Amino acid sequence: MTGSSVEVIGLVGGWLLWRLRPAAIAYVLAVQAVALALVVLVFVTSRSPLSNELLTFAMLAATAGTVIVITSVSINVRRQIRRNPWTLHIAYLAAGILTLPPNLLVLLLLGPTLHGVLDGRPELHRWLFTTAATTIATLSARFLIGWSEPHWSPVLFVLAGAVLLLVRAFLVAVGIRLRNPGAARADVLGEPIDVLLGIVAASLGGLLAVAVSIEPGSALLAGPSLVLLDLASQLPQWRRSAQRDAKTGLANAAHWERLARNELHRAQARAQPVSLLLLDLDHFKRVNDEIGHLAGDTVLAAVAMMLRSSVRREDAVGRFGGEEFVVLLPGKDTDVAWDVADRIRASTAALSVPTRDTRGDHRELNDLTVSIGVATTSRFGYDLTDLLVAADAALLAAKSAGRNAVTLA
Repeated sequence: MTGSSVEVIGLVGGWLLWRLRPAAIAYVLAVQAVALALVVLVFVTSRSPLSNELLTFAMLAATAGTVIVITSVSINVRRQIRRNPWTLHIAYLAAGILTLPPNLLVLLLLGPTLHGVLDGRPELHRWLFTTAATTIATLSARFLIGWSEPHWSPVLFVLAGAVLLLVRAFLVAVGIRLRNPGAARADVLGEPIDVLLGIVAASLGGLLAVAVSIEPGSALLAGPSLVLLDLASQLPQWRRSAQRDAKTGLANAAHWERLARNELHRAQARAQPVSLLLLDLDHFKRVNDEIGHLAGDTVLAAVAMMLRSSVRREDAVGRFGGEEFVVLLPGKDTDVAWDVADRIRASTAALSVPTRDTRGDHRELNDLTVSIGVATTSRFGYDLTDLLVAADAALLAAKSAGRNAVTLA
């Protein structure tokens, strides 16, 4: 439900707070303020925990802490992909919701803090935001089943799990949408596997709550299951990381080609037109040579974000290699494709990209241009290779014509 949502927030341009849209900044700060207010309210109004509650907390905290350390230090998944252990936290927090008083439940929320420290996560405010969203969702679920004393009922168990998952997913999804209004639905809401993993995590938390209510020490038996759950939660991210270009967050060349071939096959069966745009940033080598490769990466990320905001969600946008990008426009023929390409050309020329040069001095890059070649199925058929060859020839013609131009194949 939110596995990919949280991940995508930091893919392009990072979650540098003050670079976000004003509405996104206000929202992030508001969520954090609400979470902080709720934590303060908990400690002001809660009673002192009983001895059996302290024992239950100790067992849950020891199990969660051990699993967090193992998955963060001993397992090297985090070295290949951005870690997002939200399902692990959902599991033990769900158990805490059903068995602990609110003040001890808040202390259990230190688990994500420990994970953030061990993972060395650089985007501090991104981590603070997701932790705040988890805090609000956790306390909302606790309020549903009884603030002072939880009411043990199968129906309430299910409702509490649903509130925990849905409130957290909603808060994070709104944050993603405010940051990037053009984000794809899968990036905002996650994929079906993310939803399933969230349900599994909440269910495991419910079973763990039943076990520790009978024997607190049984929490330790859940350790291997929590480790396995954490590993399973990384599998969708492995797949997504294999499909995305690391510098831009767009589809990489191999994944884009798969998407394009599938779309062309569907369009041919329905006798619908498709257009292909091949783009190349003009004189991009100068940016790398004169300002630095980090500045070049910043430009690529900015262009990628502009591209996604310039086309429809159903259009396939990818990084084709180096400074080349490619866009597939299902259902669009020559005239519309030309308009889209020219809009992208104008938007590129209007870009102003803040960056730093090799000396660390701030620079504002505002002289970027792009050349674009356009090919359509009405002229070249539905074979992807033929379209790419035609678009490449048109791109070379645009370069020869003086760059910053659009040429039809």
